[in-house]
Amino acid sequence: MHAIFLNDAPSNIARVYTSRQAQDLVFEAGAFPQVFSKNDLLRDPAYFADVKFVFSTWGMPALTEEEIATALPKLQAVFYAAGSVQHFARPFLARKARVFSAWSANAVPVAEYAVSQILLANKGFFQGCAIRDRRTRANAAAYCSAFPGNYDCTVGILGAGQIGRRVVKALRESHDLAVKVFDPFYPNAEAERAGVAKCSLAEIFETCQTISNHLANNPQTQGMLGYPLFSKMAANATFINTGRGAQVVEEDLVRALREEPGRTAVLDVTMPEPPEDGSPLYSMPNVILTPHIAGSSGNEVHRMAQLMVDEFRRLARGGKDSPCEVTLAMLETMA
Repeated sequence: MHAIFLNDAPSNIARVYTSRQAQDLVFEAGAFPQVFSKNDLLRDPAYFADVKFVFSTWGMPALTEEEIATALPKLQAVFYAAGSVQHFARPFLARKARVFSAWSANAVPVAEYAVSQILLANKGFFQGCAIRDRRTRANAAAYCSAFPGNYDCTVGILGAGQIGRRVVKALRESHDLAVKVFDPFYPNAEAERAGVAKCSLAEIFETCQTISNHLANNPQTQGMLGYPLFSKMAANATFINTGRGAQVVEEDLVRALREEPGRTAVLDVTMPEPPEDGSPLYSMPNVILTPHIAGSSGNEVHRMAQLMVDEFRRLARGGKDSPCEVTLAMLETMA
């Protein structure tokens, strides 16, 4: 047995990998068709002594270096058909096992979602659609008339990773929008080629009609977005979060939205997630909550699995460099 599907929620494997993709891995990688859990590994480690490749997705268990050495001593690579590998990757990398992530595939639907929300926000859609009668329609029309729309409007992007770069590309190449970016790691030359301005957080919140968060989720970014920034938002500006809720100080966002009810927050992620019972986010008219739907869902999840199947094939052919491979250094700045 040279390869296994490893997951503590076996149904995730069946949801993400199509039957054809799974069968390809059975024949090409020598994968055992059963899904194994962490408990399976530790219960009978000798059974997995020859495993070289692990295929997984959401639900991938975290293992210590000692557990990997005991249960997967010959492991060469982990193929993770999902995005962030922060919760499990380091012990595998320390054991010299390569880790591949489908974050670039998962970035596609998040970027598509963010771009669509930005375009709607620039026209005042979110509060403008709350029409219940003729009076609220008149109020919504007056509210929306103050929005710039999607010509010569300035949008702020927080974080220029896989998702942020895709959002920037779409906004610049397909729409007549000005874009400002906050990301200390975004090369100046790349920003210049993309036609965007690198700015401070304060400048983005002060000057942008719509602000979309794509910051990497790490200790340095947690709690980064608080009242000193949200209070700078224009009276009808919109903050969109498809990144991570931990980067937002919720009470500060609530305060800024209450002080200026024309401001809007579109939140696909929160901290905690979902918000606790009684959270004002549930009842505020200028907060739009969605249930973490920006990432891959429906058929979109199969794009991630296919990328990992293709990565295995590339590795089997002797390929070396891969944009999907994760290193210890990359974990310091990526989501």
